[in-house]
Amino acid sequence: MVASAKLYKKSSPNDKVTLYMGKREFVDTITNVEPVDGLVLVNDDYVRSNRKVFAQLVCHFRYGREQDETMGLNFHKELILSSQQVYPQQKIDMDLSKFQQNLMEKLGQNAFPFVLEMSPNSPASITLQRKIDDDSEPCGIQYYVKVFAGNSELEHSNQRSTVSMAIQKVQYAPEKQGLKPCTIVRKDFLLSPGQIELEVNLDKQLYHHGDKIAVNVEIRNNSNKYVKRIKASVKQNVDVLLFQSGQLRNCISSMETNEGCPIEPGSSLKRVIYLQPNLIPNQNRHGIAVEGNAKKRETSLASTTLVASPGNRDAFGIIVSYSVKVKLILCEVGGEVCAELPFVLMHPNPSAKKITQEGANVADEKLIQYE
Repeated sequence: MVASAKLYKKSSPNDKVTLYMGKREFVDTITNVEPVDGLVLVNDDYVRSNRKVFAQLVCHFRYGREQDETMGLNFHKELILSSQQVYPQQKIDMDLSKFQQNLMEKLGQNAFPFVLEMSPNSPASITLQRKIDDDSEPCGIQYYVKVFAGNSELEHSNQRSTVSMAIQKVQYAPEKQGLKPCTIVRKDFLLSPGQIELEVNLDKQLYHHGDKIAVNVEIRNNSNKYVKRIKASVKQNVDVLLFQSGQLRNCISSMETNEGCPIEPGSSLKRVIYLQPNLIPNQNRHGIAVEGNAKKRETSLASTTLVASPGNRDAFGIIVSYSVKVKLILCEVGGEVCAELPFVLMHPNPSAKKITQEGANVADEKLIQYE
C-alpha cells in the first residue's frame, strides 16, 4: 500500500516561478533542526534566458507596534538564515528526500531542488496576541521560504517574480518525564511565635496542551494566624530577549477557594486543586504568546521553549515558560504566603502516530494545497 502526503504549492504573480513544499512545520530537537527542503519549478522562458533563481530562509522578527514606526524608525528585523542558488544549479552535495525525488520525476527537467539549513539556536515560531481592534502585524517570530529571480541573492527582488511561503519551527515534548516539581515555603512572623508551612507539588513535570494540572497543596499552620483563602494560578512567562525589560507575565488559568478555611492555629489542610491552561478563555487578551500565526483557528498557547543551555539563546528571540503559583491569603495583618513551581507545557510528538512522508505518492493532485 502506498501512502499519500500533503503537497503545498504557491506561484509568483507572473507564474514564472512555482514553489513546492512537502511540509511547513520543521522540528527542533534542541541539538539540530530538520532541513527545510522543497522544489522550485522554473518557467521555460527563465530557463532559456538563463535567469538566476534563488531560495532563501528568512526569519522575520517584529518587536514593536507597526503604527509607532515613524521617521524611518522600524520595530522589525529580517534575517536571512540560509540562501541557495536554485538555478542555474551549482555543484552542491544535497541529500534529496524521497518527496523531492518523486516530484522531480513528475514535474520534469525544469524542477530544481533546494535544501536550507536552520540553526538550532534560532528562535521558535511564536506570536503575541494583539488587541481586538488592532489590525496591524502582530509582534513575534515568523519564518518563510522566499524564492525569487534576480541577478544576485542580495538584490531587492521584483515582487512579480517572487514567491514566499510561511513555515514554522516547532518543538515537541520529550519522551521521558522529568522529576516531579516540589517545593516547601515557610513563613515566620516578626511579633508572633511559630510559622506557616506551605508544601506544593505537581503530579508530573511535563504536560501536553489540554491536560489538567493536579496541584497538591499541604498547609501546616504552626502559628497563631488564620489562613482565609487559597488561590492557585498558571502563569505564562514571556521573555523578549532583545530588551532587558521585555518581560510579560500573564495569568492564563486561576482558581480561588475558601473550602476548608479558615485554617486555624495548630491545624493543617491537604487538598488537590485542578487547573487547565487553555487558549479559548484567553483568545482576546493582549500579550498572550501563541504558536505560529495568531489568525489560525487551530492555534494554541505557545509551548515551553527548550534550549540546550541558557548561554545559547539567540538575542532575536522569544522564550516562553510556565509556572504554577499558589498563594495563601492570611488574616488582616498576616500578609500572604506564596510558592511557585515551573513546569513544561508542550505538544506530543506526532511522528509516532502519522505515516512518514518517505515513500509518499505525490501524483495525487487532490492533495495539493494552494496558498
